[in-house]
Amino acid sequence: MKIVKFHLLIALFSGIALLTTACQKSQQAMSFRPAAQANAPASNPSYVKTASTVAATKTPAQDPAAHSPLAPAKADPVADLVSSVEKEFQAGEASLAAKDGPGAKQHFDDAFNLLMNSKLDLNSDARLKAEYDKVSARVNSVELQALDQPDDSSSQTDQKSEPAPIDEVNETTPAVDPNVKAKAEAEVKATHSDLPLMLTDPVAGYINYFSGRGRGTLETALERGGRYQAMIEKILKEEGVPQDLIYLAQAESGFHPLAVSRAGARGMWQFMGSRAKAYGLKHNSWVDERQDPEKSTRAAAHHLKDLYNQFGDWYLAMAAYNSGPGTVQQAVKRTGYADFWELYNRNVLPKETRNYVPIIVAMTIMAKNPAQYGLQDIAREEPLAYDTVKVDYPIDLRLVAQCVDVPPATIQELNPSLLRWATPKDGTFDLHIPKGSKNEYMSAVALIPENMRVWWRYYDVADGDTLASIGRKYHVTSEAIEKANHLDSDDLSAESKLVIPIAPGRLSAGDVQSYARRITRYHVHRGDTVEKVAANFGVPTTMVRRWNHLRGNSLQGRHVLYLHLPVMPKPDDLQRVMAKSRGRTRHSTAKSHKTSVLASNQTALHHRVKPGETLYSIATTYNTTVTALKHDNRIADALMLRPGMILIIR
Repeated sequence: MKIVKFHLLIALFSGIALLTTACQKSQQAMSFRPAAQANAPASNPSYVKTASTVAATKTPAQDPAAHSPLAPAKADPVADLVSSVEKEFQAGEASLAAKDGPGAKQHFDDAFNLLMNSKLDLNSDARLKAEYDKVSARVNSVELQALDQPDDSSSQTDQKSEPAPIDEVNETTPAVDPNVKAKAEAEVKATHSDLPLMLTDPVAGYINYFSGRGRGTLETALERGGRYQAMIEKILKEEGVPQDLIYLAQAESGFHPLAVSRAGARGMWQFMGSRAKAYGLKHNSWVDERQDPEKSTRAAAHHLKDLYNQFGDWYLAMAAYNSGPGTVQQAVKRTGYADFWELYNRNVLPKETRNYVPIIVAMTIMAKNPAQYGLQDIAREEPLAYDTVKVDYPIDLRLVAQCVDVPPATIQELNPSLLRWATPKDGTFDLHIPKGSKNEYMSAVALIPENMRVWWRYYDVADGDTLASIGRKYHVTSEAIEKANHLDSDDLSAESKLVIPIAPGRLSAGDVQSYARRITRYHVHRGDTVEKVAANFGVPTTMVRRWNHLRGNSLQGRHVLYLHLPVMPKPDDLQRVMAKSRGRTRHSTAKSHKTSVLASNQTALHHRVKPGETLYSIATTYNTTVTALKHDNRIADALMLRPGMILIIR
């Protein structure tokens, strides 16, 4: 019995062991099911499954809702459009990062056009509105504009200046040609002038210089002088100073309002900043009245009259105009001579001042004896005729030009004191517009809200234009154009004008503005906002925010803002437009003119301008004239000549 019981106990324990082993195996098998994945390290996101991820991986058998007729897939045209736009937008960002400006612009424009060409109301959904704002801002962003800017120093200033001719001439001390001097002596005796003309060796030397190497400088000044001669002589007469002081401006600047010397003197009469202020010429971030031909001429007349009253001699007055009255006064005290030529011979004046007076006298003698010096055929430019409108609101010069149907270069040429694309925000400004266009301007500008005259534009409708195509060009909606013009239908008449309501802070494709590399520091005042500062300086709010890493409109806590002011176009670009505008005719005339030019070009020679060459030297080489070169190449000014230019020689 004991043996039987013992075997029964062994069998019982064996069964329990087998059962226990089976349970352990079952538990081990269960431990390798998905629950084990929850124990993976949370720091590795590839191991973490969200509810949406799990739902996305369910099979149809696991997700009965997939077969449910109560849950059909809903079409979302807004989401589809945003997805397509975003694809182009990101492609544009990639091109921009790779410095591919044209590629970036193309992608951003494609993104914009997808929005504009859709049937959806862009204001009907917050997603569309946000996408539109983002794409529009990028289309007009400073980064895209910067990729188009040449990497040179010319874009570092807000308005491109021209070198003052006096600097180059003053560096020379020309030799005296006895024959030239003898001829000039006879001419001086017969020359009437309200300045005392004395023919000394230095004067004879500069007559020799302007007859040869410097002839181009003299011719250019005489040609341009036609614009301003009547105005200058009138003011000089009113102020009671010699009429022939006009040749001081000819020598200083060549009658170029934008001339600037190496010392910083500026304008037709080459005023330094402090002297200009003393004679009432304003200079701020909007205007520099040293570049205003009329105002600077009157200030120069006052200054010269004061200097004459101080020294009692016009030669000393001119010397003091150049180097300052203190310098001349010291020279007079040191020598005891109040005579320019005595001071010249004793070498007590700065070199540039010693040369300054002889240069003016030489130019005066030659200009008053044109036949003797071969200057009788100089084609003097016509006086600038204009109407004046006193404006007390800021207005973009391009809108002014559109109001009176002229190129923007025409308005800039008539208003050289403006440093920006717009008239000043505060105060009044005497805006010059082409003669006879005042009524046209007043009628056109009246249709533009006064607070939108910096942003809005006019557009001349052409055949085939639609509201949609115009909207794409200016990045505004068709509805906005329709509303601004009170249109009842989409039908547009060719040659009519449309008001384009460009939103403040956005520039149209035709108005892409470049910005100076030089930073302007603006000290924030109480009450300033981003919008207020942007409006004051005429730059978009998006730019102000981008340059200063700002969000929103508040400037709380900011003491200084960094701005890049708009850059005016280069004078050579403007002159090319002006050259075209001076011969502006209707389409039929322009077409026939183009045909004749092409025909005449077939027999023309071509010359690539080399460094140091002038119109005069090139004309001499090819046995032609400076006037012919200017006419054939649409060059309005010798200062436009640049190395590398290709000139047509007939």
